[in-house]
Amino acid sequence: MQHGPAVRRRKLGAELRDLRTRAGLTSGEAARLVGWHQSKVSRIETGISGSKPADVRLLLDAYGVTDPQLRELMLALAGAGGSGGRDHWWHAYRGVLPPAYRDFISLESQASAMRTLETTVVPGLLQTPEYARAVTRAAVEGGDEDQLDTLVEVRLARQDVLRAQPPLELCAVLDEAVLRREVGGPEVMARQLGRLVESARLPQVRLQVLPFAAGAHIGVTGPFVIFSFSRTSDLDVVVLDHLTSSLYLERKEDLQAYTEAFNALRAHALSPGDSSDCIAAIADGA
Repeated sequence: MQHGPAVRRRKLGAELRDLRTRAGLTSGEAARLVGWHQSKVSRIETGISGSKPADVRLLLDAYGVTDPQLRELMLALAGAGGSGGRDHWWHAYRGVLPPAYRDFISLESQASAMRTLETTVVPGLLQTPEYARAVTRAAVEGGDEDQLDTLVEVRLARQDVLRAQPPLELCAVLDEAVLRREVGGPEVMARQLGRLVESARLPQVRLQVLPFAAGAHIGVTGPFVIFSFSRTSDLDVVVLDHLTSSLYLERKEDLQAYTEAFNALRAHALSPGDSSDCIAAIADGA
């Protein structure tokens, strides 16, 4: 993962291959125009290797691409801008983090907005250190303490996106089960609920609780995340987590379906104000 998540590399490679073909060039001819070996062009087009924004500019110039919007899209796919100067900080943990998790962090760091449905645990961006440790310990049962410390450190480092300039805008719908599942014990859970109440006051955070009283809802199939990007909606992506892998959905039909589902969940959830009152009441033992 040289310069962005695999899902972005594959999309960028496919777009660049199409632009090269339209320009009437072979990969070898394109390579000679920019002073590279043909294998570098092939690796970029197949998504095997990432590409720096400067490399993408060279290719776009070679292919005669002058459309400002198209150039902006290609550069955004290469990871130009959008991460508040914290580009690729997670690379320092590549020996510990699986590729799917690194992909997720990359998207999270570059996105302008994140919409998420959580049905089991508090979103990682809003977890206290103690809660994060309890969740991580359960997820990597059998791991040693050094690995646990590193994974918790990464989870807490991810939270910097909420303090960046501009910050990530987080809109989260939490099933009531998230608030009532006692993770780490009563004291840890009490502090976590307090953190949620505090976080809900931040202008870049919008929390809504989906109460048990809402009954069955479209989110019963499981949690999901929708990442949005300020440069263009063509980069938006839905992420579905599974036990051993993650699924990335970028088709417009999928994005529309999950966006409509999220809007429906918000309509059935408590208002942000009532949600804060609900969280506080649960923290008080109601």
